[in-house]
Amino acid sequence: MSRLSISPQSVADAKLESYLLDFQRRIETAPPGMCPVHLHLTMLESSGAQTCGKCVPCRDGIPALAEKVRRVAECRADASELDDIRALAEMIRDTSDCAIGYNAAEVFLRGMDAFADEYASHVERGCCGPRIEQKVPCEALCPAHVNVPGYIALVAEGDNAGAVNMVRKDNPFPTACALVCEHPCEIRCRRRIIDAPINIRGIKKYAVDNAPCDTVPTPPQNVSTGRRVAVIGGGPGGMTCAYFAALMGHSVTVFEGRKQLGGMMRYGIPAYRFPRERLDEDIRGILALSGIEVEYEHQVDAAEMRRIADAFDAVFVAIGAQVGKTLDLPGIDAQGVSSAVAMLERIGDGDYPDYTGKRVAVIGGGNVAMDCARTAVRCGASEVSVVYRRRREDMTALEAEVEAAANEGVELMMLEAPLEIEVDAQGRCTALITQPQMISLVRGGRPAPVNANRPANRIEADVVLVAVGQDIVSTPFEEFGMTANRGRLAADEFLSAAGVEGVFVGGDCQTGPATIIKAIGAGKVAARNIDHYLGYNHTLDPGVTAPEAKPNDRRPTGRINIAERPARERKRDFEGVELEISREEVLQECGRCLRCDHFGCGTQKGGRIQYV
Repeated sequence: MSRLSISPQSVADAKLESYLLDFQRRIETAPPGMCPVHLHLTMLESSGAQTCGKCVPCRDGIPALAEKVRRVAECRADASELDDIRALAEMIRDTSDCAIGYNAAEVFLRGMDAFADEYASHVERGCCGPRIEQKVPCEALCPAHVNVPGYIALVAEGDNAGAVNMVRKDNPFPTACALVCEHPCEIRCRRRIIDAPINIRGIKKYAVDNAPCDTVPTPPQNVSTGRRVAVIGGGPGGMTCAYFAALMGHSVTVFEGRKQLGGMMRYGIPAYRFPRERLDEDIRGILALSGIEVEYEHQVDAAEMRRIADAFDAVFVAIGAQVGKTLDLPGIDAQGVSSAVAMLERIGDGDYPDYTGKRVAVIGGGNVAMDCARTAVRCGASEVSVVYRRRREDMTALEAEVEAAANEGVELMMLEAPLEIEVDAQGRCTALITQPQMISLVRGGRPAPVNANRPANRIEADVVLVAVGQDIVSTPFEEFGMTANRGRLAADEFLSAAGVEGVFVGGDCQTGPATIIKAIGAGKVAARNIDHYLGYNHTLDPGVTAPEAKPNDRRPTGRINIAERPARERKRDFEGVELEISREEVLQECGRCLRCDHFGCGTQKGGRIQYV
């Protein structure tokens, strides 16, 4: 019998492992604005390098397909070749022996369908489509297109107030985005190629911690235009529109249905994540502008909407999605069962529930579910469980929020679908009955759960909070004349409401429930387009410029993360959970910025997204 070796059978595997990780980081950092045809070509060439050579469709077909796609990428192909490319890809998909071949062809065919216009442009016009230009990744992926390299450089120079106004050039909620933004700007940060994305949110947090927004003077306003703009809803989208419209010189009246401004930032995010005094810093900074009036507790129905539309020169509807969805379950109307959104709304006005000694079950797997569970812990619950019908990796909540909830003692019960709520003789809920699930085929991008052949579970609960999504109260606006599609108010790409003149709509009520920064981006777009609608083309001076770029520090360096108070301490109160970053830490993090606005594509045509 021959001897056995513990060495890898493929001697290059150990070396390849490190190389593949580098390659993976590069793929993850694909620049926004990259040509899809060239990306498909790269994928096919990588797939061809992986073939074992056994079957002809994979061994010979993928390189042949890549060569045909190369002709398209180089604008040397004609329209008939696109049909040949599709036929070859379908043959590879249908006849390859293993996934290396058939999956490469399947992914390519999906991409060819998704980017049919881009393939046509290469063939018919001899160039990429009009919007295919590489962008500064952090700016492009921020819905408000904030000048991220600029404010990072200002923080590095010690000018925190300048950094706040650099953010305000595109986003009047620096504090909100410093504390609770989902930071899409970091997704394709080019620093990821070297080590890890820059902690952009952490740097912003340092700026607002050291230069609170209500202490930093706002940029100068343009002269009054005498035009009146109405904003329906005082959340992030509405207040952003009000801010920029006021800077442009228009008079703005905000109609807010609640007692205080902030929308879901106040009535949907608990204070331990976003302390109310920090939210008020941003709001005071906005209201420091002249020309903004707020009417609180002012409900807008169809008749009031007609009056407002007649009285104002333009209207922006930003009512959000602030009504919690429910489930069609037996016992859903029992005492102790409520919408998670309704519970968080009460807390927004300081009305905290008393869950002392109670067992709380939260249905859902998003950020709202995590907020409710962590809030229940702080309200004295003896047990808190999150019940979700999918797996943990399928949850829509941020991983950091899920981990924080688990650290604070929340039990995560995965693959459990609610069946009914058990009710006692007095009409009070006593338990949540669930049906165990198993994960199945992928539908809509996620593996779908199906009933498992196991008996139902009984989860004892005195309180059940339903966190399965939010709805939009669109009926009054439909009665006014606006168009809605499945509850969402319809608008074109410029946010002009369908069917009514001078009315714009944006944020969650148009897109469905999304993020704060997307609502802010919509408010900014609405203000710009309202200004254009009113016959103006105002430009705004932020009063600050980005410092000159210094040479890049390309040494691999660890990412500084924001530290939090210990779970055993923070779960007892509603004080902010995040600690401040030190000057030493923020300087190191700022030093990792590669200034793509200067050294990358930011100096090229199309490389920056700058407006308002």
